[in-house]
Amino acid sequence: MALPAQDERTLPAVVLRDVDTRPLEQVLAELQLLVEQHGHVIVVCSRATPTAVRRRLHTLRSLLESDRIALFRPDLPPLGLAVLVRQLRQLASCDLSPGVLASAGRLLTHYLHCGALLGSVARLDRVPVDLKQHARSWMPGSQFAVLAHPQPQLVRLGPGTSLDGPEFGTWMLVAKGQLQSDWVTATLAPSWKVQGLRESPLPAESPTWWGTGRLIEFCTYLPDLSVLYQLVTSVRRSTCHWCGIDVIGDRCVFCSATPPGQDAPPGSPAGNRAAVG
Repeated sequence: MALPAQDERTLPAVVLRDVDTRPLEQVLAELQLLVEQHGHVIVVCSRATPTAVRRRLHTLRSLLESDRIALFRPDLPPLGLAVLVRQLRQLASCDLSPGVLASAGRLLTHYLHCGALLGSVARLDRVPVDLKQHARSWMPGSQFAVLAHPQPQLVRLGPGTSLDGPEFGTWMLVAKGQLQSDWVTATLAPSWKVQGLRESPLPAESPTWWGTGRLIEFCTYLPDLSVLYQLVTSVRRSTCHWCGIDVIGDRCVFCSATPPGQDAPPGSPAGNRAAVG
């Protein structure tokens, strides 16, 4: 899901639809055109994305033989993923190099708090659920407050129920599914001292990710572009020894190479070179 622009500087998103079902040549041409138009492309998808889609994305990147396509799969629920993508779209209007912008995705995930109010946790498999909570999920009227990121937390809703929230000022985005409750907006948001509250349609992937359509998903985030920019530019930059692009962090998001002396991930250029050498 592509969220509406946060401000007039936020760049539009391009949604790659039906990547695994459309003809390969058609999707390949679409992605090649994006690279030609923009120079670099950051493809963000959920870790819950079907295997067929992930394989097709890697196939497309290999066929284009391009280190100008970054595949980023953060471990976030659907609404949090949409928020992160919008933050990257905000930053794309700034004077950041492609490598730094793509690397910023990993940094900004640390400033997101993502969760949901669920009517059942019987099919929830992305947050630990003990047997007692699983049994209680079958009781009529039971509701559960769940935090999926940054640290998993699950509690049955009741008087005084709370979740560990951010220790800095944020805004909250709320997406309502089939569950009827004002707990997120009337109780959780004030307890987290959110500075602003907005609503959004529920992402299509949310019922599958959370295991139920009876939910209200939420995510807190930093909305101010100047704050996001300051966070990213305050981190030390380095140059990838393999492709020469500027990055922040310990791994290049475009070629997957790690600094010399560190273990490279299997299949990366650095890892392959080590295997051959």
